[in-house]
Amino acid sequence: MPNPMFDLSGQIALITGSTKGIGKSIAWELARAGAKVAISSRKADACEAVLAEFRSEGLTAIARPCNVSHKDELRALVDFTLAEWGRIDIAVSNAAVNPYYGPLSGLSDEVFDKTMNANVKSNLWLANMVMPGMAERGGGSVIMVGSIAGLLANTVVGIYGISKAADHHLVRNLAAEWGPKNVRVNAIAPGLIRTDFARALWTDEKRRTEREAATPLRRLGEPADIGGIAVFLASKAAAFITGQTIVADGGVTIL
Repeated sequence: MPNPMFDLSGQIALITGSTKGIGKSIAWELARAGAKVAISSRKADACEAVLAEFRSEGLTAIARPCNVSHKDELRALVDFTLAEWGRIDIAVSNAAVNPYYGPLSGLSDEVFDKTMNANVKSNLWLANMVMPGMAERGGGSVIMVGSIAGLLANTVVGIYGISKAADHHLVRNLAAEWGPKNVRVNAIAPGLIRTDFARALWTDEKRRTEREAATPLRRLGEPADIGGIAVFLASKAAAFITGQTIVADGGVTIL
């Protein structure tokens, strides 16, 4: 018998950026825990392919393309989910961009704005779209995917780290504002995960081997390492946890 503390049966979850990597792992594990999941990413064909995969495994899912940097598309994704299932109990902001690799001295205003809009402003938009409904129904869970880049300095993905540090603090502020309504807000801060998004980091052999050697678990993370954390944060097991950033980095930040 499944542990009821982690049972998400009857819950409705919306996950942005969920057709590959960490986002897909989160959607997959939430669905396996019983939730109905709304899958999304910018590409319609990717959405349809992942939707078919989930349904072939007997998981309940819908899908709609969405560029989270466009508020109207995000609103349409939320409305699509509400029209299908009537509510949203769990919202996961995973979609993000990292368009620049290099020192901050070379960062253009355009790239700064693109990064902050996609990685921070869109998360606030989604939270403000779903949290009032959660509050009316007695509670809910919002999860933002941050990064240890938001905790540690980095000479090549600095703007990405700045945006993730902002997300970590956005979580704290929203948790304080919405806690009285039993809406919990938390973040997951992964270390280096073997995804397409982080390909520039883990395909650099020197950087990868250095990171593996500096990681107590002596390996890079996999998307599957993150999905279960989202299940925990969305479940009854985390009912007294809010405003926190859960670090999943193989131990990198303890050294």
